[in-house]
Amino acid sequence: MAPRDSAEPLPPPPPQGWAWPGKIVVMGALAGFWVLSLLTYGYLSWGQGLEEKGALRTEDGERSEPGSTATSQPHLIFILADDQGFRDVGYHGSEIKTPTLDKLAAEGVKLENYYVQPICTPSRSQFITGKYQIHTGLQHSIIRPTQPNCLPLDNATLPQKLKEVGYSTHMVGKWHLGFYRKECMPTKRGFDTFFGSLLGSGDYYTHYKCDSPGMCGYDLYENDNAAWDYDNGIYSTQMYTQRVQQILASHDPMKPIFLYVAYQAVHSPLQAPGRYFEHYRSIININRRRYAAMLSCLDEAIHNVTLALKRYGFYNNSIIIYSSDNGGQPTAGGSNWPLRGSKGTYWEGGIRAVGFVHSPLLKNKGTVCKELVHITDWYPTLISLAEGQIDEDIQLDGYDIWETISEGLRSPRVDILHNIDPIYTKAKNGSWAAGYGIWNTAIQSAIRVQHWKLLTGNPGYSDWVPPQAFSNLGPNRWHNERITLSTGKSIWLFNITADPYERVDLSSRYPGIVKKLLRRLSQFNKTAVPVRYPPKDPRSNPRLNGGVWGPWYKEENKKKKANKTKAGKRQKKSKTRRRKQLTAHSSTKCHPSVTAG
Repeated sequence: MAPRDSAEPLPPPPPQGWAWPGKIVVMGALAGFWVLSLLTYGYLSWGQGLEEKGALRTEDGERSEPGSTATSQPHLIFILADDQGFRDVGYHGSEIKTPTLDKLAAEGVKLENYYVQPICTPSRSQFITGKYQIHTGLQHSIIRPTQPNCLPLDNATLPQKLKEVGYSTHMVGKWHLGFYRKECMPTKRGFDTFFGSLLGSGDYYTHYKCDSPGMCGYDLYENDNAAWDYDNGIYSTQMYTQRVQQILASHDPMKPIFLYVAYQAVHSPLQAPGRYFEHYRSIININRRRYAAMLSCLDEAIHNVTLALKRYGFYNNSIIIYSSDNGGQPTAGGSNWPLRGSKGTYWEGGIRAVGFVHSPLLKNKGTVCKELVHITDWYPTLISLAEGQIDEDIQLDGYDIWETISEGLRSPRVDILHNIDPIYTKAKNGSWAAGYGIWNTAIQSAIRVQHWKLLTGNPGYSDWVPPQAFSNLGPNRWHNERITLSTGKSIWLFNITADPYERVDLSSRYPGIVKKLLRRLSQFNKTAVPVRYPPKDPRSNPRLNGGVWGPWYKEENKKKKANKTKAGKRQKKSKTRRRKQLTAHSSTKCHPSVTAG
């Protein structure tokens, strides 16, 4: 039996000066509809009733919004999907139905030259700091739950900057920026409230995660404490949507709000409520079918978030940004076709993302932006929109690209450092010689400068996986367009504008451009900070923390260490004083005698 759908009707809107004619009649109709739903189906609708009986509509069929005097600062809604493939949206030709995403994107601005990072932590860290990984020490891999590591505390985060100018800041969903100390938790990094998970993945219903045998724990938090009260089998996509609805229902729309909604979907494990499979029975591959169901549920969730924004008076003064955190994983149902590669690689399939902006505040709606945009750009863009200030001494890697998106102006960005990972040196034949003495091509790195993209080291799995490759056993590599990396190969060059699918390597044809990009890599590398990738700490085991994943570096430990250090220093000082006293005593009373020869 499939897990039951879980949902909750939207709470009534707040009373602050709202004028809504016919409110009692409408609410009565809605209440009747919800009660009928409960009696008939055994569960409450989670927002769909808003667009049915009794909903107020304008002449063009859109819902009308309760009147309110908008703040001059826009409401900022950033929605981050997890592992959504480049092809996996209706307007990119997917067989998966995403009517909400298609509509929001069509009425907004589609970002068709938009880049993120190839895995979870790096994309999230760059979004929240506006800095490349080389400038936060997170160049290598992800932050693992057993590591004493987190986003460096000396970085001013986006929510912290927004709070400075009066924003209420809320995060719902996946954190994945470290939690070994309490200071690393979302509520200590600028969010007024947090409801979600700390790790990179986990069960969608039980919210448990095993990192390795014997290292298992609960991973659902309300602010700084485990949310045991929510351990009742609610599917996370729906549970997070309910929380967003509750936040909007209780917030005054005349005051600016920042909502960071980082859904767990469509990351593995592949789980979805039964009713979302209905349209995908024809998909043979079970992973692709489950993935499709998960994405349909996510699309419906965003539909309900949008309805809540309209109902509670936020929509007309809101900016909704939608992004995936990295490319899709074909072995887990995702598709990046026709791009090359997958999640975890620096080929386009790993870093080129689905993204769009939807807002009544856009000047040019219904357009496509092909200017270069990177996930670090949201930091300065949103702070500027919020009428905030960025300190002059802070060196950001992002650019304010609002005029590029809203008005169609040229992007201030001409390059992107995809990454430099000095730890990942698995290109056996990479060398300084292959890099013309400018760069060691054994190092995994990738950079984009205008039309050109350069990769060194081992960029990762590089197949093209067409939709027909998904058999019942998974992506059939015999159906893939495969390429065997020639012996000694450790450097590639592509004109991404002319060849977005990375089919023609131009590194041997244009050595001058290769050298230019290698020098740019070298320049970036001079600004890099040391890599933060500490070994596993056994104290992280949830068994030692009440069965919960959470901070394990306790303040008491610091105090004990500090006290030990102070005590040690006092002992040393005391010993030193005693030695001096003994020396002084001996020097005045015990003159050395001259020994006879």
